Amino acid sequence: MFFTAQFHTATEPATIDELRAKYGEERDRRIRPEGPGQYRSTGGNFGFYAVDPYSEKTMRQPVSDRVEVLVIGAGFGGLLTAARLREAGVESIRLMDEAGDVGGTWYWNRYPGIHCDIESYVYMPLLEEVGYVPSWRYAPGEEIRQHAIAVAKRFDLYRDTLFHTRATGLKWNEEADEWAVETDRGDRFRARYVVTSSGTLTQPKLPNIPGIETFRGHTFHTSRWDYGYTGGTAEGGLVGLADKRVAVVGTGATGVQVIPHLGRDAQQLLVFQRTPSTIDVRDNRPTDLRWAASLGPGWQRERMENFLEVLSGEPVTESLVNDGWTRTVRLQRKFLSGSVDKSLSDDEREARDELADWEVMARIRARVDEIVDNPETAELLKPWYRYMCKRPCFSDTYLQTFNRPNVTLVDTASTGGITRMTETSIVVGDAEYEVDCVIFATGFDVGVSGILSGTLPVAGRDGKSLLAAWGEGPRTLHGFYTYGFPNLFNLGVMQNANSVNYAHILQEQAEHIAAVIQAARDTLTGVVEPSPESEEAWCAHIAKTATSDGGFLAECTPGYYNGEGTRVASPTTYSPGPVAFHHLLRHWRQESMQDVLRSSPAGGKARRVHAGPKAAG
Repeated sequence: MFFTAQFHTATEPATIDELRAKYGEERDRRIRPEGPGQYRSTGGNFGFYAVDPYSEKTMRQPVSDRVEVLVIGAGFGGLLTAARLREAGVESIRLMDEAGDVGGTWYWNRYPGIHCDIESYVYMPLLEEVGYVPSWRYAPGEEIRQHAIAVAKRFDLYRDTLFHTRATGLKWNEEADEWAVETDRGDRFRARYVVTSSGTLTQPKLPNIPGIETFRGHTFHTSRWDYGYTGGTAEGGLVGLADKRVAVVGTGATGVQVIPHLGRDAQQLLVFQRTPSTIDVRDNRPTDLRWAASLGPGWQRERMENFLEVLSGEPVTESLVNDGWTRTVRLQRKFLSGSVDKSLSDDEREARDELADWEVMARIRARVDEIVDNPETAELLKPWYRYMCKRPCFSDTYLQTFNRPNVTLVDTASTGGITRMTETSIVVGDAEYEVDCVIFATGFDVGVSGILSGTLPVAGRDGKSLLAAWGEGPRTLHGFYTYGFPNLFNLGVMQNANSVNYAHILQEQAEHIAAVIQAARDTLTGVVEPSPESEEAWCAHIAKTATSDGGFLAECTPGYYNGEGTRVASPTTYSPGPVAFHHLLRHWRQESMQDVLRSSPAGGKARRVHAGPKAAG
C-alpha cells in the first residue's frame, strides 16, 4: 500500500512497510537495557534538586488532633475533592501537601513559558464557582496557580492545612473506625476518612549520567526553577543568562515551552535531545471579552463534557473546542480509553488508523522542514514514531528557536544519551561541550505515588499492607477503594478512566468521592468499604472490557509510557472510556451506593454490608 497524502516529501518512506521499518530503526537506536534505571530520583545526595525554592518551611509544633476528612495532596484533585465535601456540609477538612501552598504541579512548575496545553476554559476547574474566565485560551502557569489559590479561598480550605508536610504512615484503628496518621513533621493525628491525591507530577527525576555529581557549574531542575540565577520571570527576560553558556537536557513538554525563552536570552544554548517531540500548531490567543460576556450558567460543564465526549469518540452534534486534540481523536485510541468503531474488524480499523497516523505524522514532519532553516537540524527534529507514543506537543515558537545562531541542537540518540559529565562539560560520544549551567527538563517520576513507591505505608484491617494487597496489581472497586482498607479513597487512573484533560477526570472523581462520603455520614457508623466479591467483580470487568495497548507501546520509541521501552503494562484503566465510566458511576450512586456502606451501629465490630458482582456495572 503506497502513501499518497499531500504531505509526502522526499524524506518520507514510500510504503507502510518502509515506514514501520523506519520507526523500528529509530526506536532501537534509543533503547537502553537499564530502562527506567537511566534516571535517578532526587533523593539522598541529590535531594537539593527537590528543595522548595518558592517558600520556606517554617517551624511548628506537631499536630495531635482529629479531623473528619484528611486530603493528602493539594493539587486540583485534592482541591476539587475538598471543595465538593465543603459543599456537602463537611466542616472538618484538612489539606496536606509537601509543597508550601496549593496548586500541585502548578505550584512546582514555574519555569519560563509554562502554559497549559489543554484549552483553559475546560482545563481550569470550577471557573463558574469562582467567577472567573481565563485571560488566554491556553493560560500561563501563574494564572492557573492563582486560580488554585482562589478555589482554596472560595471554599475556605486554608482553615486547617498542613503544608511542607509529607504523610509517612496510615494505620486503620478498627475500634474507633478511623485512621491514625503520621507525618515527617512528627504529627500524630486521627482522621475518619482519608483521600489520597498526591499526584504524579511533583517528584522530579534526573538522568543517571556518569559524573553528574562532579559538574561544578550551576544546575537545577525545571520544576524548581532558579530565578535567582537566571533572572526574569515566567514571562521571560532571563537577563542573568546573557553571558552564560546554557545546556538544557530534555525536549518533552517542558523543554518545548522553556527552550524558546532560553534561546532568546542565553548567550549560547545547547539543547541535548534523545527523542524529538511532535510539534503541532498552538495558536494561543487572548480570550475574546465579548465571548466571555456572552457565557450563560452551566457553560463550563457543557464545554468540558463536550470536549470529553469528542476525545472519547462519542457522537456529538457539535465540537465546541476545535484544537489539536480534537483533530486526532482516532489516534488517541492507541493509548487513551474511549469508544472505537465497531463496524470495522480489528484488522481493518488498525489499517485505517495506521494510515491516518502516518498522515498526521508526515504533516508534522513536513512542518519541521517548513520552519527550520538548517536541513541537518531539521532532520534531527523530526519525530519518527506513532502519534501517541509520546505526549503530543504544540508550539508556535519552539522550532523557530533552532534558527537562532546562538542555539545548537545536540542529538544523543546514537550514543545512548549523554555519555558523561565532567567538572565543566557535557560529553556526548567523543564531543565535549563546555557549559556554565545545566537545566534538567527531564520530567517526573510519573505514576509513582507515595503508596506505590512505599514511602507512604498503609496498614488496613489486621495490619494488612495495601502495597502487599496490590502485589499482583491494583484491586479496587471503581478504582477508589479496596476491601480491608475502610474509608480510604484514591484518586488516579488505576481501574478508572483517563483522558488528556485530567482535570475533568479529577473533577468527576471528586464528585463521586464526596457523594459517597456524604452518604456514609448519614449512616450510624460512617464506614465505607467494598466487599471482596464486588472488588473481584470490578477487576474481572476491567479485564473483560480491556483493549490492550501492549503491542502498540512495544513498538514505540522509549519513554515513560512504556517504561523506556522495557515494560508493557497490562490494561488497568476502563477501556470503554471516561464518558461510559462516568455514566456507570452516576447509575451506581443512584442504585447501589448502599452496597459499600456499613450500616450496623456496632462500631468497629459491625456487620459489613457488601456489594456483590453487580457493582461492576
